[in-house]
Amino acid sequence: MLGLFKSEPLISENDREFQIASFKWLLGNFGGDDFYKNTYLVLPTKEYFPSQVQSEDDVAIETFKAIKKHANMVDWPCSLKKQQGDVDAVVAPTIVVQNTPKSPLGTFQVGDKDEAVITYNPNLVGNPTQLVATLAHELAHYLTASGGEEPPGGWENWEFATDIAATFMGFGIFMANSAFNFTQFSNSDSQGWQSNRSGYLSESEHIYALAIFLQLKKLPSDKALTYLKPHLRKLLKKAMKEINELGFISELSTVKLKPQSTH
Repeated sequence: MLGLFKSEPLISENDREFQIASFKWLLGNFGGDDFYKNTYLVLPTKEYFPSQVQSEDDVAIETFKAIKKHANMVDWPCSLKKQQGDVDAVVAPTIVVQNTPKSPLGTFQVGDKDEAVITYNPNLVGNPTQLVATLAHELAHYLTASGGEEPPGGWENWEFATDIAATFMGFGIFMANSAFNFTQFSNSDSQGWQSNRSGYLSESEHIYALAIFLQLKKLPSDKALTYLKPHLRKLLKKAMKEINELGFISELSTVKLKPQSTH
């Protein structure tokens, strides 16, 4: 009878197992001192990101520099390039074009001389949280591509594992806060509401990955709660409780960096 009142787990068993496998993969290939001694929870404050810049281009450039620093990837050869802007879907006060083409939020590729090239959608400059999440995701591509070993389930799962990798690198607050956005827009002749998703995991999955990160780093949930969207705070508390009850953090904590993994 009491079972009728038992709450549903935050994420499915399959999703939980994928996250555990992904953290094992990350710890085995990119963990060690890089994670336990040098990685920290990055916060959306002036202490972590520049507050004064001269132009929109400077916003992206300085933010990217800060992200590379926090990710311990300052010396990794990588250039940042701006994409073309999106087509404006609002063509008149009462006319909105459906399904207008959208540029990706960001891309990653390896260019000449093994230098990585990361691009970003200029529309992100107006949304600092989403800008950080996007650039962190693309840098996570760079990190995980350097290991050689495929993610759990193969390279077809790379994008999902890369979202988790961005949280593993310390950017979990940004990943969770940017997973879904529902905002009002307005200009001189129109207004309305719009929504968008970024990344590949759901809000709950991002929160679960953040909870694993906090427990591996022995950080209290309070360290992140203040900076999360209000509706995500309850989810983080639930995730922390579930993970404590399941007890798999002790197993993850024993995963050692593989000797052949150098970067």
